[in-house]
Amino acid sequence: MAAALLALSACGGGVHGTPGGDRLRDPDPYFPRLGNGGYDVRHYSLTLAYDPGSGRLTGAADITARATQDLSAFSLDFAGMTVQGATVDGAYAPANRAGTELTIRPHHDLERGATFRTVVRYSGKPRTITDPDASQEGWLPDHGGALALGEPTGSMAWFPGNNHPSDKATYDIAATVPAGLQAVSNGRLTSRRTSGGRTTFHWHTAEPMASYLAMLAIGPYKTHSFTTPSGLPVFTAVAPSEEKSSASVVARVPEVIAWESKKFGPYPFGSAGAVIAPAGAAGYSLETQTKPVLPGDQASLSTLVHELSHQWFGDSVTPASWRDMWLNEGFATYAAWLWDADHGGESIQDHFDDAYDSDANWDFPPADPPGPKEISASPVYGRGAMVLQMIRRTVGDDAFFALVRGWVKDHRYGNATTADFTRYADRKTGKDLSPVWKTWLHGKDKPARPAPAPDKR
Repeated sequence: MAAALLALSACGGGVHGTPGGDRLRDPDPYFPRLGNGGYDVRHYSLTLAYDPGSGRLTGAADITARATQDLSAFSLDFAGMTVQGATVDGAYAPANRAGTELTIRPHHDLERGATFRTVVRYSGKPRTITDPDASQEGWLPDHGGALALGEPTGSMAWFPGNNHPSDKATYDIAATVPAGLQAVSNGRLTSRRTSGGRTTFHWHTAEPMASYLAMLAIGPYKTHSFTTPSGLPVFTAVAPSEEKSSASVVARVPEVIAWESKKFGPYPFGSAGAVIAPAGAAGYSLETQTKPVLPGDQASLSTLVHELSHQWFGDSVTPASWRDMWLNEGFATYAAWLWDADHGGESIQDHFDDAYDSDANWDFPPADPPGPKEISASPVYGRGAMVLQMIRRTVGDDAFFALVRGWVKDHRYGNATTADFTRYADRKTGKDLSPVWKTWLHGKDKPARPAPAPDKR
């Protein structure tokens, strides 16, 4: 534990709690400093105000959590900005900073099982975080606005929290910006009010969400909201510079969701949509919950299919640790293969052969990335999709799609590991899939090319 935590524990009283660890009980293998022990967040209510001129963000994070042990102190992940103060259950609580750990000492020790509210007030210029793979996330200022993205570490740049995918929570995000700008976030827009030249947008996410999937897009976006024939609310936001080039892609959001719902089961959230950010706003697209973000220079139909499929694989069923990223990306890559096969594009066999022939897909097994900079590398995507195709070939189409739909239904809104998936697949299909796990999921060597599947599509 951090020295600050140990010092705080000496002052404990009440139930004689101990400090919650500044790491998880089982630290993430690739990001051991992310996540904290001793509590489980239930809800985040974020109140934010942003001034694009100065680049300054003012925030208050109201966090409802349940203690999983007797607590004399606990930590939140938070990078940068200045903390003005903190309270726990309305009482002043000292807050100490050490790197990206914000340690809070409640006035009274918290009993295991107790629900408590922490409010942290802060301000400053949020930082941009560079990942181990050199991509940038966190707070990305752009064209008089900003884009906040969080995979894998960046959410702590704009709000304090338990920044690990294993601790999911519901969210309310209220963002105030100069009138004329939009502030778009996850979930449904519940209110929009303009006063004194500033507009406040209030977004509500009713289903559990991992912190890395939280998003905020600020700028002069063109927005459109409607309801699909099935009753699903859809909200799209498009940067003016990308309206013309992305129009055909944005128009297909309902169609893609309907197709994926037939393949994977009912859409898991109460709203859907997409954000088309300015070209170059980020060097990647991201599956932010209910509204994937696609920079304009990446807004292709294939990318939209990929990111929307993550609503099932990654957003609803979320990896328990960053080691399990292939459960996100392998499924999303395979979803794009399926779309092509169903819409007159490349067959599954052609995609499989292309992936097999790519040397990059054989750098490491998809379930065992060698380090944090590889969690988004080629094998996690391409070879991850090959794993799924090998399962399908082994068990047949009916059993395979029953497996996929069962997986997202039985693990809905939860977290899962690779071991959870392999056990589930073995049990659900009733087949011996150990050769697939050994060779394609965990094997270090490139196997012989399998014979083409009978069904070329």
